[in-house]
Amino acid sequence: MGKGHLKVDSGYRRVERAIRFIEDHAREQPSLEEISEHAGLSPSHFQRVFKRWTGVSPKRYLQFLTVEDAKDLLRRSASVLETAYDVGLSGPGRLHDLFVSVETVTPGQYKSGGTGVRINYGFHQTPFGKAMVARTQGGLSDLMFVDGESEGEAFLTLRRRWPAAEINEGPEATEEIVARIFGRASGWTGSDGIHLMLRGTNFQIKVWQALLRIPEGAVVSYSDVAKSIGRPDAVRAVAGAVGSNPVAWLIPCHRVLRSTGEIGGYRWGIARKRMMLAREIGGGEDL
Repeated sequence: MGKGHLKVDSGYRRVERAIRFIEDHAREQPSLEEISEHAGLSPSHFQRVFKRWTGVSPKRYLQFLTVEDAKDLLRRSASVLETAYDVGLSGPGRLHDLFVSVETVTPGQYKSGGTGVRINYGFHQTPFGKAMVARTQGGLSDLMFVDGESEGEAFLTLRRRWPAAEINEGPEATEEIVARIFGRASGWTGSDGIHLMLRGTNFQIKVWQALLRIPEGAVVSYSDVAKSIGRPDAVRAVAGAVGSNPVAWLIPCHRVLRSTGEIGGYRWGIARKRMMLAREIGGGEDL
């Protein structure tokens, strides 16, 4: 691993540590100096690093953490979601511009665990830390964030999800799609789209497709998602499907909050979920 990768990972770790500190002391309204000291940086340097990674200032992020702000966001987003479902995937949002399309494995491949499916995977740095990315002949199948020594666990998860597939390590096969997803592909405009190849139950696929229709900068509740797929009585099942989302960030399960406005759990860590939401909702605006 080169020096650039170490620098990227170190930057994310510092911001993640700062986010955890802000979360733990939100009621005390910590100052910029207190937060930057915890991150091990000068206040001015920390301000720049934090905004580069999250898209918002530490002050704006602290405001975002309050439950009342989250509740207000949910109230405002409800009409946004309804509109998005009415008009389909259109508009200036990141996911809309990527023209994300979803394909599923055949019923036979689903039952057999991926017989005949070839998967290449690799580990890559992203704005939210290191991730394992896997793709099949049909498109992106998995994007899982890894922390510390969890690369082996991520591979085992991939193997469990695709027990009969041919799986090979091949980061060169996944490098370009990572660059597309996180906006680093030279000259790529999004016109050729991002294709997802998903293996899940019919119910899970339906929930994941609903998540793709949540506009960037909006958040919804699990109840909203349940209603959107015509199953208002299946909130717990929807929560389970959201939690089993195999493609982090691109299928935006981070945009789903509890009905109380609380962030709730997240498969890849609450700090990471908060960073994703801050980056989207804040829109880079400083205060």
